[in-house]
This record gives sequence, C-alpha cells and structure tokens, in this order.
Amino acid sequence: MALPDGFDLDEFVTRVLAEDLGKGGDVTSNATIAADARFDAEMNARQPMVVAGLEVAAAFFRALDPKVELALPGNDGDLVDHGSTLMRLSGNARAMLAGERSALNTLQHLSGIATLTRQYVDAIAGTGAILLDTRKTIPGLRVLDKYAARMGGAQNHRMRLDDGVLIKDNHVAACGGVGEAVRRAKAAETGLQVQVEVDRIDQIEPALAAGADRLLLDNMDPATLRSAVTLVAGRVPLEASGGVTLETIRFIAETGVDFISVGRITQSAPAPDIGLDYSRGT
Repeated sequence: MALPDGFDLDEFVTRVLAEDLGKGGDVTSNATIAADARFDAEMNARQPMVVAGLEVAAAFFRALDPKVELALPGNDGDLVDHGSTLMRLSGNARAMLAGERSALNTLQHLSGIATLTRQYVDAIAGTGAILLDTRKTIPGLRVLDKYAARMGGAQNHRMRLDDGVLIKDNHVAACGGVGEAVRRAKAAETGLQVQVEVDRIDQIEPALAAGADRLLLDNMDPATLRSAVTLVAGRVPLEASGGVTLETIRFIAETGVDFISVGRITQSAPAPDIGLDYSRGT
C-alpha cells in the first residue's frame, strides 16, 4: 500500500499509542502475561467490507515489537467476505495486546469509510456520475479519511482550503451576489479553478457570465437538477450536493450531473466488525 501523500506514519502511530498507553503502559497485560510469552493471532473480518488501512494497522504492532512476524493476505480496496483473514501475526504477547485496540480502531474506522463509499459508488454505476468526498472528516484524520474514500472508489475533492476556490453561500452573502463573488475570485488570480455554489436556477447565468469554471448545485431536487443540466448544456462541469443518501443518489446521478459529493461517507460511516483472534500461545 502506498501511504497517502502528506501522511507521517511514524508520528501518527506514536501519537495514537501515547493516547492509549498513557505513562504506565498496559498494566493489565504486564501484570498477567509473562514478558517472553508469544502469541499467534489472526485479524478477521466478521462481516463483508471493503478494507482500508492494513499497513497503518500493522505499524502499531511493528512499533511495539520490531520482531513481530506479519502477513497481509490482501490489499486495501479489496472487498472481503465474512470470515476473511486480513492479517496474520506472531510476536510478543504483551506487545500484541498493547497494540490491539489502536490497530483495530484505525482499521475499522478506515474500512468503514471505504465500505460505505463503495455502496455509494455501486449505487451510481453506469450513470457516468463520479462520487466525490468532502472536507467533512474527523479532525486530524483528513488525509487518512480521504485515502479510505479513494479505496472505496470515490475521487477526492479539496484536501484543504488552499486546494481550490469554492465559493459557498456565506461567501455569496458577504459579497452581495453570486456574480460579484465569482468576479472577485477570478480577479484574485489564484491559478485555481473557481467553483461556486448555487441553490437556485436564476443564479446559474450570473455565475457563468462572471467566469465560474464549475458549479455546485446545492440541495436541488432531481427535477431542478435536470433543468440546470439543460441550461448549462455542458459549458462547465456540474456537481450535485446536499442531503444525498443511498436512497436518492441514483435519481440524482440520472439527471446528468458530472459529480456528486457526499459528506456522509467520511462523516457518518459505521465501523465494521473486525476482531483479533488469538490462535495459540506458547
């Protein structure tokens, strides 16, 4: 797995382990398990899922036991069945127990995003529309959350505020109108495309006249989206957003929009059930 650009694996592992181990370490394991005890274990999927974060999860065990033996039968982005083995490991028992929760939490969180994302991608298959993520991510985990969305089949939208010009309704209100907001953004000469959010049909032509490179059609029903697609007639790419669910995304995609952005895939994805099952001890 190629780790996402801008992600410091060592820093992340150190920070997460410090949060879980505290100053005293795993006092329970240290009190009950011999220092030289070893375990073999398997990390298994307890439901179907799309996997994301295998190498990140493995890094917790490697940090605590540099001699741990690890095998990853699959890859991030794989769709696996219930009972599939995601990781096999053999190493120091205390280290494995100390790293277990950090590894599982990370793998479950990222696999949850990838799994939900794949459901949305499958729901619009064949329509030509592309699923996008948003900046609605867990604070401090954006790079990983967006990586997981890619593993599920989505494309990334803006990674950061400096990654693209996106004029939202509050920008429009502060500028006094869609056209004026776009004009100011174009005049700033950022070198970035200017995308503007519109929530009414009558905002489209002023946005295009001012030089908008892309439109975000916010909270429009399918009938209004079709009217917008007809009006724009391919002049700029169109993105639909706002309140999109698994039940509605197909109808939205069939209106002819180019992109659909969904905050739920990173903001509200449920964690799938993954367990670390110890197979034998010595």
